[in-house]
Amino acid sequence: MAEKKQFKAESQRLLDLMINSIYTHKEIFLRELISNASDASDKLYYKALTENLNGISREDLSIQIVINKDHRMLSIIDQGIGMNADELEEHLGTIANSGSFEFKQALEKGQDDVDIIGQFGVGFYSAFMVAHKVEVISKKYGEEQAYIWESDTSDGYTINEIDYPNHGTRINLYLKDNTDDENYDQYLDEYEIQRLVKKYSDYVHYPINMDMTTSKKKEDSDEYEQVIENKTLNSMVPLWKRPKKEITEEDYNEFYKDKFNDFSDPLCVMHNSVEGTISYDSLLFIPSKPPMNYYSQDYEKGLQLYSRGVFIMDKASELVPEHFRFVKGLVDSQDLSLNISREMLQHDRQLKIIADKIEKRIQSELEKMLKNDREKYEEFFKSFGLQLKFGIYNSYGMLKDKLQDLLLYYSANEKKMITFNEYVENMKDGQKEIYFASGESYEKIDHLPTVEMVKDKGFDILYMIDNVDEFCIQMLRDYKEKPFKNINQGDLDIDSEEEKKELEKVSEDNKDLISTLKDALKDKVQDVKVSSRLKTHPVCLVSSEGVSFEMEKVLNQMPDGQNIKAGRILEINPNHAIFTALQSLFEKDKDKINDYASLLYDQALLIEGFSIDDPVEFSNKVCQLMVDANK
Repeated sequence: MAEKKQFKAESQRLLDLMINSIYTHKEIFLRELISNASDASDKLYYKALTENLNGISREDLSIQIVINKDHRMLSIIDQGIGMNADELEEHLGTIANSGSFEFKQALEKGQDDVDIIGQFGVGFYSAFMVAHKVEVISKKYGEEQAYIWESDTSDGYTINEIDYPNHGTRINLYLKDNTDDENYDQYLDEYEIQRLVKKYSDYVHYPINMDMTTSKKKEDSDEYEQVIENKTLNSMVPLWKRPKKEITEEDYNEFYKDKFNDFSDPLCVMHNSVEGTISYDSLLFIPSKPPMNYYSQDYEKGLQLYSRGVFIMDKASELVPEHFRFVKGLVDSQDLSLNISREMLQHDRQLKIIADKIEKRIQSELEKMLKNDREKYEEFFKSFGLQLKFGIYNSYGMLKDKLQDLLLYYSANEKKMITFNEYVENMKDGQKEIYFASGESYEKIDHLPTVEMVKDKGFDILYMIDNVDEFCIQMLRDYKEKPFKNINQGDLDIDSEEEKKELEKVSEDNKDLISTLKDALKDKVQDVKVSSRLKTHPVCLVSSEGVSFEMEKVLNQMPDGQNIKAGRILEINPNHAIFTALQSLFEKDKDKINDYASLLYDQALLIEGFSIDDPVEFSNKVCQLMVDANK
């Protein structure tokens, strides 16, 4: 009987931390032990290749899982390189001293299909999260004697000789008793083990086998019987590792729908293999439609993360930027460090490099789609264009150069969605600004009084119907040195010199009337003026520079809305019959000007989509005008 040895003090502290803190999910232990078994198999396979060993081939290597409910024992068995007593002492007696790390350092130019998953030797100790006792039985390849390492973590470990027929390692976990908070019996359930293997280790490139109880129809009978069959639980070869020429569109679509729980085929697939300073495979998808919870706080962005086919985390949020949060998919890299921060890889420098490359890949794919498949891009933009706009707004314009050429807006002249570049290319000679208007829908914007004159002069207008649009435009400020101009805000300056002089004359000739109207509305508007932006409509309401009407509506709809109000300017069409009526009324009955001013202001409010302060008073005034007209 060997003497019981103590873990080194620092190892004991790390072990306590391992059991209680490092891993957030206890089920991770199975992934770690399977990864170690895969490493041991890789080491033996590499040894066979480099030393021309007979009788060792990859096809002969596998990993076996055995459930023993009577003894509450779960075993993971491999036929890999194995360990002798000194190696058990070195690797399991001192935590974070793994042979895999040394092996990887020594493996400068090995075979392409040799992967080493574990690097720091802490994964093995995750077994103590679920087991009160762990046995490691191991026999090194080429040696006669096998050894057993045993520990219950309380007072160290022992190493003894043991009879064991084959090279490789068997790890026996004696599971803890159930508590109020934890159900350890689940790790004795074959379907739970199957689920965990599928989730974490589906792409380990050795078969992971286990006896499974299944129902089978008896021969020459309609009855079924329970039989035990040894089944392979993992698929071994991930789709993203297969040559692209062997993968069909249907393969990609079915993989996406199964992996990401979508009923629709993806709109776009991006499959990349990158080699260099950082090597990785990525398989990215753009969904055809946003998930139901996409714009809610419950939605989590991120890509699945693998290392050499071993699942690490489901939502690695740092792998995809916020403005491309709609992208689903996965990344598999052999260069990621799998150490004690395995579940906190977002702090890994290499991960940031991969994230930058993925962002550029998505960017280039969208640009290519916009250029070569406009119909598909417009379908994409209908679903996720809002996200690109939020990207510009939330970055305070920092993403302007990246995203502005991906935006589409409805053109009043073209009657279709166009880019800013397409707008600028078709601008009239001498046009200095990009004109836009905002509203609830394209139809409502098209009926705004201010739209008519701008279109009549031959200028195109971009129609904007999303709440974020004007905030996004404020961050952009201009495109190719052409400022954006809201046709419902401030001065348009689209008149000829002759038109300007004529407007000045009308204003001067009617300054008393305009002053009276302004006094009547002094608590409601900043100014009243005759307008050059109206053609057939009598009046319109425009905002002063700063907060626009649409911004006012959006801001006041927010939970913390502070009753923000845009500056209001009432403009009257001097060429409309209503202006002639006001002139006549001003000469005959000035007392009624206040009622007319109030009616015109309320009318302009309704056109802009605002509610009026007193609908009853408005209705009564309209009725009174109708009565007066028939006297």
